[in-house]
Amino acid sequence: MAHIIVGLGNPGKEYENTRHNTGRIFALFFAKYAEAENFVFNKKLNAETAEGAISKEKFLIALPNTYMNKSGSAIKPLVTSVKKAKDLIVIHDDLDIPSGRFKISFGKNSGGHKGVESIMRAIKTKDFTRIRVGISPKKKPSGEKNVEKLILGKFTPAETAELKKLAKKINAAIESLIARGFQITVSQL
Repeated sequence: MAHIIVGLGNPGKEYENTRHNTGRIFALFFAKYAEAENFVFNKKLNAETAEGAISKEKFLIALPNTYMNKSGSAIKPLVTSVKKAKDLIVIHDDLDIPSGRFKISFGKNSGGHKGVESIMRAIKTKDFTRIRVGISPKKKPSGEKNVEKLILGKFTPAETAELKKLAKKINAAIESLIARGFQITVSQL
């Protein structure tokens, strides 16, 4: 398997369509866009997985069935070396980016994101690609309770419509990352 795409989030119905599940939501958008196989439960990984190919480059999408701060345990069996980590694409929510926008980064620190920290600890490197999807409203909340309320809150209908528009750009970016690599992709954004 050449490329591994991970959509971060929390399992369970109560977390569906929440801002903290943004990574899972966009991984599912990409699976549909790329016409990946249906997701199946992989007991070894404790994750839902689907396979596909873009421009003859194979990929695997993984949706960990662990809670966010344990995401690394589902990814560790897939990323067995620092070299393999370079083909890892992690999609996640980012409170420091305005809603409706995204950034692609490689080899950066976690920025305090517990799911990303878990993956870095598990695979022992930060050298992988991240698609950071903005969830911050115009007025970013302050205080731990307000931040938690926002990230665990459900998307509004207007935000959901915005996500669908953003999905086109993110799907194209993931396709480019798989087919052309990080440098070419970020130079075209």
